[in-house]
Amino acid sequence: MSDRPIAPGRDRICIHTATNRPLPLEIAVEEYVRVGVSGITVWRDALTGREPGRAGDLIRAAGLEVVSLCRGGFFVSPTEEGRAAAVEENRTVVREAAALGAPLVVLVCGADPGVPLPLARDQIRDGIERVLPLAEELGVALAIEPLHPMYADTRSAVTDLATANSLAEQIASPWVGVAVDVYHLWFDPNLEREIARAGRARGGAEPPAAIRGAAGSIFAFHVCDWRSPTRDLLTDRGLMGEGCIDIPRIRGWVESAGFSGFVEAEIFSTEYWAMDQRTYIERIVDAYEAHV
Repeated sequence: MSDRPIAPGRDRICIHTATNRPLPLEIAVEEYVRVGVSGITVWRDALTGREPGRAGDLIRAAGLEVVSLCRGGFFVSPTEEGRAAAVEENRTVVREAAALGAPLVVLVCGADPGVPLPLARDQIRDGIERVLPLAEELGVALAIEPLHPMYADTRSAVTDLATANSLAEQIASPWVGVAVDVYHLWFDPNLEREIARAGRARGGAEPPAAIRGAAGSIFAFHVCDWRSPTRDLLTDRGLMGEGCIDIPRIRGWVESAGFSGFVEAEIFSTEYWAMDQRTYIERIVDAYEAHV
């Protein structure tokens, strides 16, 4: 008998607009609804030229749930002016999320080759704490997303779930949690333990009710696959089942920790961006049902 967890239904499928980057937001919404997708995570570039409140109304009128807004973060800078500017930009992101009706902002926390990693992590904590009062006021949660260590120079000094968990615990707010992305974490020998750690509510505090299916600090779960060999470390992600990540196993750990929210397809691929997006979206759903 297989130990593969039962595949989640389409009521838990979420697709990131960045997965279908060539599509305007309005067309992406139509196509997601057509194939039975239930959730959408909006990337900020998809809001260019649009008022976030109206975009949120459009999404909800179509029957989709706004899962999150991507992305905030990039708090790290060698200068005080740079750090202050990052905080103000993140306050803008939080306001956009509130207007959009997104209960969550995903944070790619930032790094700088001129800032030592321990100091960078201190700057990240300070940046999140400075943005947090506005986030709490507007009812927008913040998810720290650890990135693969290959991005530690310029994208994120948070390179494993243990570090993300520690930051969330230090900040100690029910409005701050973590995002688990299999592309960035699949190889970590401590991943099962750290997912279980993230699933334990901090000090009895429950996650914000608006984040569907959250458990403890686990606010989001992102999927794609790692192609082997990969042709590009940023824009050659695979559809689920095309690579070497044991996605069902990791999903099982996340769900054992109590998470029952959306499973979010986040696939950066120049190959797939170049193909017919209608066909591609159908393939995403097929891959989800077969390999998640």
